[in-house]
Amino acid sequence: MRLAFGLVLVSVLLSSACGNVISRKYEYEEEIFLALDGSASVYVNASVPALVALRGMNLPLDPAARLDRQVVREIYTSPVTEVANVTTSRRDGRRYVHLRVNVADIRKLGDAAPFAWSQYRYQDKDGLFEYSQTVQDSAGKEVGNIGWEGNELLAIRVHLPSKVEFHNSPSRTIERGNIIVWEQPLAQRQKGTPLELTVRMQTESILFRTLTLFGMMAVAAALTFVAAIWFVKSRKTGDKESKS
Repeated sequence: MRLAFGLVLVSVLLSSACGNVISRKYEYEEEIFLALDGSASVYVNASVPALVALRGMNLPLDPAARLDRQVVREIYTSPVTEVANVTTSRRDGRRYVHLRVNVADIRKLGDAAPFAWSQYRYQDKDGLFEYSQTVQDSAGKEVGNIGWEGNELLAIRVHLPSKVEFHNSPSRTIERGNIIVWEQPLAQRQKGTPLELTVRMQTESILFRTLTLFGMMAVAAALTFVAAIWFVKSRKTGDKESKS
């Protein structure tokens, strides 16, 4: 038993390690948690050079220079967005910023300057909710030699609240947790090559459907219990009448 447990534990640890090794690393990533009502939380994880090159932000390219998180917060704050938090990190000799932006209506996210390169659409279409996004021109700003090797990637990662009926991600896959990812080479994004995203989903959330199913099962169980009690009582009554 101990040997079996040990083998299972080793297998899990190796699987986790391999997952970390092969996990994708992006120079720019938008991770969108979309709600059925059209509100969203958008997590941006990006290197400073990518923000300068793609969005034209006035941030220091020198990884040794001080990066003011308040400046980053102000860049992403707008009449349609609220910045919840800003953190920074380092990787491959470059500074990265990580922030969460809340927006009440995903369709208005493009009104904020950092997201103005995209058109965000959300509509009821043929009995389904359709989310689409078109990422267009980039700032195309020169950043010099900052260590890019030519294989860097950009990603848009969308977390959907209900069952997906269609999506156009080239991977053709839906990750665990109803997540779909669209990738693009950084070099193409610098040139402004359009990136088109489309996904259609059901109008009821997965949580609502699960709770509804659970409720129906609970009602069925209760009715079965009541029927069983009635059956037992009716048999006892019948037995008494037959004896009398």
